Amino acid sequence: MIYIGSAGEEYAVEASVGDTVMAAAVRNGVPGIVAECGGNCSCATCHVYVGEEFARAVGPAHDMEDDLLDMAVSERRATSRLSCQIRITEELDGLTVEIPPEQP
Repeated sequence: MIYIGSAGEEYAVEASVGDTVMAAAVRNGVPGIVAECGGNCSCATCHVYVGEEFARAVGPAHDMEDDLLDMAVSERRATSRLSCQIRITEELDGLTVEIPPEQP
């Protein structure tokens, strides 16, 4: 998968099926994914913008995630998700996410 930093830098990392987008970022030292709550869907410090081509495959945010995204520091977009809530599947091979310039 590919993470795009706020300055446009790209970080390509290997992610295993079953991993979360957040866990793969943390394990590979991708800057900008703070992951303060460790993936418990309680802080919004792993906010990402899912690439348009993957938005349908990733699906929408559930209610609690949706509430947390409302508190995100950076602009919320239609493809905003918490990376701790996106599980890697074979369908998401090549997933691209953009990291917002600021996390809470």
